[in-house]
Amino acid sequence: MGHDHGHNHTHGANKKTLKISFMIITAYMIIEAIGGFMTNSLALLSDAGHMLSDAISLGIALLALTLGEKAANYSKTYGYKRFEILAAVLNGVTLVLIAIYIFYEAIQRFQNPPEVASTGMLIIASIGLIVNIIVAWIMMRGGDLEENLNMRGAYLHVISDMLGSIGAIIASLLIIFFGWGWADPLASVIVAALVLRSGYFVSKSGLHILMEGTPQNVNVDEVIQTLKNTKGIQSVHDLHVWSITSGLNALSCHAVVSDGMSIAESEQMLHKIEHDLAHQNIHHMTIQLETSAHQHDNTILCKAKADSPGHHHHHH
Repeated sequence: MGHDHGHNHTHGANKKTLKISFMIITAYMIIEAIGGFMTNSLALLSDAGHMLSDAISLGIALLALTLGEKAANYSKTYGYKRFEILAAVLNGVTLVLIAIYIFYEAIQRFQNPPEVASTGMLIIASIGLIVNIIVAWIMMRGGDLEENLNMRGAYLHVISDMLGSIGAIIASLLIIFFGWGWADPLASVIVAALVLRSGYFVSKSGLHILMEGTPQNVNVDEVIQTLKNTKGIQSVHDLHVWSITSGLNALSCHAVVSDGMSIAESEQMLHKIEHDLAHQNIHHMTIQLETSAHQHDNTILCKAKADSPGHHHHHH
């Protein structure tokens, strides 16, 4: 297929981008965590927690890209491409847990705000902001943020991290100028809300793929029209559309054709369909051709019943 070349290029770019981002974020996260403990700032600590989740998500995304390259084998005929999605879900769930923990901590602190070394907090948060801006810029330039769920997840992390740093900066200024101790837990609550939101969305889209849900960028009605309008096809049934991993959508269906169609003709027809569907974000298709004699039921979606052991053949 001609589509692969572009995919490999973005793949390499994604990998390089992730590597650089991962190293920068991990280094800074350690600094921020130490700074948070030393200045006693929950906003910094929650931002460091956020950066930890960042580093984890970048690390997972890197691992997923590396594992995803492993060739398909007999025990995993799709290779390890799904690992990316499992990673994204895991990452989303981790974020939700971190958010809950920050909320809990913040409530304790609202009741009795501790002393915060606000100047140290301001310096560290400012450096954090700069680091995040650099990483976000690297990712925007080098990564494929449109298609790749993993890259997008990692990028969203970095952006909400940026907001976290801004929150910590504002909180430290409020403490310096007005002595408002509650600004620190307030900033951390806002960060936690951001963390929770991105965690929810990443988990949701990952679970959709794991449930073999229809990809968001595929319009099933259009796909059915394309199939039905193809010269030679009488009807279509048992249609399935799903994602193997982000940016790799598959389709399978049965198509009824006239009894007299030769294999060469059917091949030409399938080639045309493959070309048309590639424009509708379907990258891999399997179509079973049948004569009209075979048709029992013309519902488009499959109603496969798991039969009792006695009956092996299930006709749709």
